[in-house]
Amino acid sequence: MSYEQDNPWCREIKDGIDSVLSGSSQVTYFYMDTKINLKGGEQKAKEAYALYQQLQPDGVITVDDNAQKMFVLPYLKDKTKTPIMFSGVNAEAEKYGFPNSHISGILERGHIRESIAFSMQLAPAIRNVAFFAKDSPSGQALLRQYEKESSSFLSDKTQFWLVRSVADFDAVHEIIRNQYDAIYIDSLQGIEDESGAPMSNRDAIQRLASMFQKPIIGANQYHVRQGALCAVVKTGQEQGETAAQMLLQAMRGTPVSVIPMTRNYKGKRVINVTAMKTLGIEPRPAVLLGATLVKSE
Repeated sequence: MSYEQDNPWCREIKDGIDSVLSGSSQVTYFYMDTKINLKGGEQKAKEAYALYQQLQPDGVITVDDNAQKMFVLPYLKDKTKTPIMFSGVNAEAEKYGFPNSHISGILERGHIRESIAFSMQLAPAIRNVAFFAKDSPSGQALLRQYEKESSSFLSDKTQFWLVRSVADFDAVHEIIRNQYDAIYIDSLQGIEDESGAPMSNRDAIQRLASMFQKPIIGANQYHVRQGALCAVVKTGQEQGETAAQMLLQAMRGTPVSVIPMTRNYKGKRVINVTAMKTLGIEPRPAVLLGATLVKSE
């Protein structure tokens, strides 16, 4: 795992992996902690490789972009025949030379267009949407997806900011307040507060909500549970389950070269009723049909 053991995304991925492999395999997890300590990622990758040499596993699953860049490319790609399946990869697969003879997996793409459309069904006053993501490999990948897809968004106006600290929120406060009706976020875990300490994703969402008092559109279910108004979410469970099923095929003898790389497709509509009430949003009942309703944690 690229991130921390208590990271909500890692927990979702783990649930998906365990649902497939726990009954037939001994699964060992290693966490690189790069959301809160990116600089320590290379040392963590060395430790991961030492664990790999010790375990001599029949297969490996590597989650999110930092694990590919810091661990797979330097230590495993084309240096072993062990089947490897990636998940949660935001970059184009070609960036890492995937797939190859022993590596395949599932790419991650957010349901941005669908999430914006859903927010506009909940609150028709939403026309202009600002985007925030942490300046990180996953944030930069989201920016690239935004650049490819933004012309298809239903919103009238959008703008994207990569942020590193709450000072970046302060710098655009007037722009957001005067020009935008909602904010789309992906993970903000690890952006720095005023003292330079890394913030949790929940604290970052709460800071955004209190600063701008506008609807926040999330990318994952945990964003909505932590205070965002709504999302059409991608799920870690889908990606962990898919990667595990692909790895199981490989461990049972199917050549990795014939296991096609895929991407996530499932989307689930989620609404935070606490945020909805706070914002004074009263949607048409039909909009709520089939959606998962949650309260702020």
